[in-house]
Amino acid sequence: MRIGIAGILGRVGRLLVEEVVAADAGLAGGSSRDGAGEAPGGVPLFDGVAALAGRSDVVIDFTHADVTALHAGLLAQAGVAWVLGTTGLSAEAQKAVEDAAQRIVVVQASNFSPGVTLVADLARRMAAVLPAELYDAEILEMHHRQKVDAPSGTALALGRAVAEARGVRLDTVRDSGRDGHTGPRPPGAIGFAVLRGGQIVGEHTLSFTAGSEQIALTHRAFDRRVFAAGAVRAALWTQGRPPGLYDMENVLGLR
Repeated sequence: MRIGIAGILGRVGRLLVEEVVAADAGLAGGSSRDGAGEAPGGVPLFDGVAALAGRSDVVIDFTHADVTALHAGLLAQAGVAWVLGTTGLSAEAQKAVEDAAQRIVVVQASNFSPGVTLVADLARRMAAVLPAELYDAEILEMHHRQKVDAPSGTALALGRAVAEARGVRLDTVRDSGRDGHTGPRPPGAIGFAVLRGGQIVGEHTLSFTAGSEQIALTHRAFDRRVFAAGAVRAALWTQGRPPGLYDMENVLGLR
């Protein structure tokens, strides 16, 4: 299987190279805004995703939300599977991802860590049995100072898991950015709090708090390698799958 890496010269891109090699999979090359040539280690470097897709069976993409819609069209046209870890997508970009999934295999996840995937699964199960009117759901996340979107894609994914289990849409119950005299907490709200600083890879805590008890689920990522390893696992999983929009719960066999 030939795996291509979009943004191969980035922090996650370099880890993806190592994880592809460790998985004994074929590394087709990578793309970069710096142009064609060779990446460190003699890996072929292409000047765009279109050229990379021509050499790949699947492309792993942790680039930027601004190019997601473009990549969706190019990969769908090439018939190449897509593992997408870019977060902070606009509604238009997300629609382009979903349109691409009509033609190719797309594994989209805000976080490719198996641990976070399991936390989201637990969040869904807990929210289904803990009544919203009794158990207040709050999500606290912290990331490095360079992160550009807030709340994080992972925090929003946890919020969606809780909302879906409670039979509501997240955008109707989301409560974030509290400041000033906000009044009492709305019943059934899902709260978000965001911290940024240093080089924290990622920390997420989901808590359900009632009058007499609190239950908290926490995940801490110590190394970005966990995301790279999960993405390579997802890339290998795409082989032989029919077109569709999948996530890490599919990859781990949770659904």
